[in-house]
Amino acid sequence: MSQPTLDRSLRMRSIVLFGLAYMAPMIVLGTFGSIAEETKGAVPSAYLLALVAMLFTAYSYGRMAAAYPVAGSAYTYVRRTIDSRVGFLIGWATLLDYFFLPMVIWLIGATYLQQAFPGVPIWAWVAGFIVLTTVLNVVGIRVADKANLLLMTFQLLVVAAFVVLALRHVYSGGGAGAWLSTTPFVNPATTLATVAGGAGIAAYSFLGFDAVTTLTEETVNPRRTMPRAIMLVALLGGVIFAVVTYATQLVHPGGEFANPDSAAFDIAKEIGADLFAAVFLAGFVVTQFASGIAAQASVSRLLYAMGRDRVLPAKVFAYLQPRFRTPVSGILICGLAGLIGLTLDVNKAVSLINFGAFLAFTSVNACVIALYLRRRRSESPLNMFGYVLVPAIGVVIDLYLLLHLETLAQYLGLCWLAIGFVWLLVLTRGLRQPPPELTSPAAESESESDEPAARVNHR
Repeated sequence: MSQPTLDRSLRMRSIVLFGLAYMAPMIVLGTFGSIAEETKGAVPSAYLLALVAMLFTAYSYGRMAAAYPVAGSAYTYVRRTIDSRVGFLIGWATLLDYFFLPMVIWLIGATYLQQAFPGVPIWAWVAGFIVLTTVLNVVGIRVADKANLLLMTFQLLVVAAFVVLALRHVYSGGGAGAWLSTTPFVNPATTLATVAGGAGIAAYSFLGFDAVTTLTEETVNPRRTMPRAIMLVALLGGVIFAVVTYATQLVHPGGEFANPDSAAFDIAKEIGADLFAAVFLAGFVVTQFASGIAAQASVSRLLYAMGRDRVLPAKVFAYLQPRFRTPVSGILICGLAGLIGLTLDVNKAVSLINFGAFLAFTSVNACVIALYLRRRRSESPLNMFGYVLVPAIGVVIDLYLLLHLETLAQYLGLCWLAIGFVWLLVLTRGLRQPPPELTSPAAESESESDEPAARVNHR
């Protein structure tokens, strides 16, 4: 009897929507106040700068997804191009991003709901998020895909309504001419340093464009679809962020607020009264739910890849539910881990996420360069511009962001890596042998069938 494999059914639209759901476009309004303060009222400039930075890394993820169309993301790419032991450590670090992000998403969503319904304890909202998203992910990627489409549609409609109401508010005060202004991008208080500082914060909003690579083995024609989808997710997310913050900055020029954390909610009341404020709150909750579905699906695939390679217990993490063909153990473990969020500080959890994400980004850019070096003397050498210059710029940018994280984030991240290194010593008997690896039959089949196309795409 053959072993079940992941269900290869996702196409471009589904991948892009999963990536956007993971990024949670509406969250840009939740961080608007803090970035406006940092940039002195030039939030769109910060997002455009962050977009340019992220596109370099998105390009590298696309190259690696085309070269290795398997689940595992940065973990798999480093294993295949650099070293299996380093790959394990990168996968371990990436768990900080993938594993703790669903927990933070559910906790933030529960916090919003508790503010609206103070009589309901926060643990009940967290448990509700976990149960619903877990059920959707267990019954199959196709069901989660359909649910995600509905949730993303509602979220984007709320974002669109916010922009329209903001522009109407501006129009009522200054006419159509007020819609076109350079003030949201640059003003007398704006400097390169303030915009760069804001971009460092804004870059966190892009975390998740890379997560779609964990769905590679469930994607139709991944060598062609994945590179395009990754770039589209980063680009569309950046455009949405820039447009929304431009309209918001028109309504409220400058970076001074009574409460930066609730700045966007106060602006929603200003432009749409209490009715739209209620819709706005509903949009935030839907945003968290949709993002939680995508985040939980992604971490379960990463755990599945590491279990299949036997660097985590294979009987637990490499198990696929025969009927639904989903990595049910990873999904359930992720759901249970979400309960830890009730005892953690959100800021500490977010800092861990950022450390793991930027370390993964740096490593994937390095993988593209390593791929170039390995094939430079082959019959089909790779293009130096796309496989050396572009990823090298990505390495510099991501290292800059990594080294400028808060000291606490760096400390906790290094502690997590130290724990991973100890486990690596156990797996490899003191580094005397490489970590075990088990290749996916589905991935091998896909790789063999697409090899000619891969040679064309790599030039």
